[in-house]
Amino acid sequence: MKNLIEALQIFAKYTDTKYPTWCRHDELHVAVNYELVSDKDIDRLAELGFMTTDEDGEKEFYSFHYGNC
Repeated sequence: MKNLIEALQIFAKYTDTKYPTWCRHDELHVAVNYELVSDKDIDRLAELGFMTTDEDGEKEFYSFHYGNC
């Protein structure tokens, strides 16, 4: 739980979206503009289980650790 909270605190620095998360089968996605996130935070998010993917021409963050539909 602590890792998820830490990851969400990092994401909160980069968005004020009212509903920033959604799930797809076994994946938790976070609506944060990848281009705004510092390299240090990207590295820490990776340690916390968040990866990036290029969906529809936009990089986004997701994790298999915290989402399950």
